[in-house]
Amino acid sequence: MRLSDAERQDALEALEEHVRTGRLDLDEFGSRSAKVSAARMASELEPLFTDLPSPRPSALLPLPPMPGVAQASAKNDVQPSKWLTASAVPIAAAVAIVLFFFTRGTFLVFLLPLAVALIMSRRR
Repeated sequence: MRLSDAERQDALEALEEHVRTGRLDLDEFGSRSAKVSAARMASELEPLFTDLPSPRPSALLPLPPMPGVAQASAKNDVQPSKWLTASAVPIAAAVAIVLFFFTRGTFLVFLLPLAVALIMSRRR
C-alpha cells in the first residue's frame, strides 16, 4: 500500500518519540528519518521499526475491521456444505413451485420444503 504524507509524518513522529526515550541516537534517527521521507510503500517502513517497541506508525498497525464487512479468514470462510445447508429450504421451495406447475396443481409438493427443513434441523 502506498504511503500518504500524513502516514510518513506519523512515522517520523514515532521515530522522534524513540529518540526522546533514548532508544535511538541522533545519527540513527537521521538515517531512519531520511528513509521514512523517501519511502513510497508501507512495506519500506517495516525494517525501520522491527527493532523498536511501540509507538509504531499507523501504516504498520493492522487495519481495524470495517463495520458490516465480513472478514476473510479461515475461521469465517463459508464452506460449501454450510452454504448448502443454509440454502436447502429456499432451494426446496423453488423446486416445489416448479413441481407444482409440472404436476398440474398437486399441493402435496409444498410439503417438500417442510420435509427439508425438518431434515436439516436434525442434522445441526
